[in-house]
Amino acid sequence: MIRFTGQVSWDADENIVGKGDVREQTRQCFRNIKALLASVGGQMQDLVEITTYFTDRSQLADIQQVRLEFLSPETPPVSTSVMVAGLGHPDFLVELTPIAVIPTERFQP
Repeated sequence: MIRFTGQVSWDADENIVGKGDVREQTRQCFRNIKALLASVGGQMQDLVEITTYFTDRSQLADIQQVRLEFLSPETPPVSTSVMVAGLGHPDFLVELTPIAVIPTERFQP
């Protein structure tokens, strides 16, 4: 099992992607997760759990819709969603913390 730290909408240069746009921020979080998984031989279908932290309850449906762009609706990871007063930077609207189980034959530490 691999736990990753919370992923926010930073790009590789630590610029915030999608400032003010929860959909684009969520997409960037998933792009970051995909890149992290690939770096150790993992794939998106290896995700078994995602905890979603968000700052505005009215945006939860938007976050859920973006999830469907990256995750299979037939076999999604288990999920927990937590509304918080704020995240690590005032411009962050969402943070995703994933857990993955990567088969031994693909795992590349």
